Amino acid sequence: MAVVKETVLSAREGVEKLDPLDTAGRWRLQAILHCRSPQPLLAAERKDKWDEDKLFISSGATARAGGRIRSERSFGGVVELGAHWIHGPSPGNPVFQLAASYGLLGDKELSEENQRVETGGHVGLPSVSYTGSGARVSFELVAEMARLFYGLIDQTREFLHAAETPAPSVGQFLRKEVRRHAAGWTEDEDSKQLRLAILNAFLNVECCVSGTHSMDLVALAPFGEYTVLPGLDCTFSGGYQGLTNHMMASLPKDVMIFNKPVKTIHWNGSFQESAFPGETFPVLVECEDGGRFPAHHVIVTVPLGVHGPHSENRCPEEGPRWATLSVHVLCGFIAGLESEFMETLSDEEVLLSLTHVLRRATGNPQLPAPKSVLRSRWHSAPYTRGSYSYVAVGSTGDDVDLLAQPLPADGAGAQLQVLFAGEATHRTFYSTTHGALLSGWREADRLISLWDPQGQPRRPRL
Repeated sequence: MAVVKETVLSAREGVEKLDPLDTAGRWRLQAILHCRSPQPLLAAERKDKWDEDKLFISSGATARAGGRIRSERSFGGVVELGAHWIHGPSPGNPVFQLAASYGLLGDKELSEENQRVETGGHVGLPSVSYTGSGARVSFELVAEMARLFYGLIDQTREFLHAAETPAPSVGQFLRKEVRRHAAGWTEDEDSKQLRLAILNAFLNVECCVSGTHSMDLVALAPFGEYTVLPGLDCTFSGGYQGLTNHMMASLPKDVMIFNKPVKTIHWNGSFQESAFPGETFPVLVECEDGGRFPAHHVIVTVPLGVHGPHSENRCPEEGPRWATLSVHVLCGFIAGLESEFMETLSDEEVLLSLTHVLRRATGNPQLPAPKSVLRSRWHSAPYTRGSYSYVAVGSTGDDVDLLAQPLPADGAGAQLQVLFAGEATHRTFYSTTHGALLSGWREADRLISLWDPQGQPRRPRL
């Protein structure tokens, strides 16, 4: 899911008829929040600043809250089909702080040692690696290539404020630098090819980290604007959804509504409803079932994949790597167009392909076939259309800020009629749950400041 200028402009210019947006309300409202992702829950959590008749939350077109947080009980444990890790679990990460306050993390995750680890945002080395033919690869060689690859990734940060860059995309820059290093290798041709294959594997993993089909699509100059927090990435032993469950439990009763797809959000108008005689509203939310809900403010948090008509091919799933969940469960990630193709296959076809890949990689033609598969389908989910955002070639962090700009933008008429939140609207923490969370607080603070200029945010901004 890319932040692309064409996408940004089409999304904002066409916001008078955003279709489909999953936001709705049903009472006399000052603000409507909708929860296709966790950030509106966090906006709503500031309920000490709101009158209860001013706030309503919709979970939109689906039957659950949390958006791309989705934990499933399967294979004798918890399987994450959406958000997986707390990236950078340390005092500066609000997701980590919330999870700790809710008692959702263990001693290891809460330890100061874990919080001080500096990963640079890089994925840890695999304990064992194989070639495509099943031959085991030296760990020392993999570690050497990792140092080279991640050193080049770190080097990309040098171009953040540069007047010119050596290449438009991260992928082009990496290939150029790898060719320069490879020219100095003195090994035989087979050894050189193995080194290049290892580097290509790291490149594939980086596609996963960035949520893209190719690093050629990721802009080089703004790549370094993404901020990595300290701390060794950790998971929720009871499932990420425990976080949203606790947030929902803190809300007033009966403020959530589910299965309510929105057809159109009309704004900058003068709407009246018979249920509210004598009152005029600048915003009207029109649902697919014919429901009409007037409001003074709406916070829209749909993923970037459904923001505009040009974004459907820029929303790849997460990338190609494996992790062991238990003795008998293997977790895999696939990125880009391949992930979109996989969603068109049946479970039987996926299992057959996985069996072939695993047998070839391990060199064991008798390796038992997997018994079952559980997989995400975020690209084909109509109210998601992908995993998370990156800044594409031709775009900058300014485009991310543009996505977060409330409407109307010209300052005329009633203010803050339509507000935007979500990970794709956070300039330095895009693609993360903590970016989504902070964007919800940001929009809540805008409204708090509008209605109560003396009000102070309850939590520091990052």
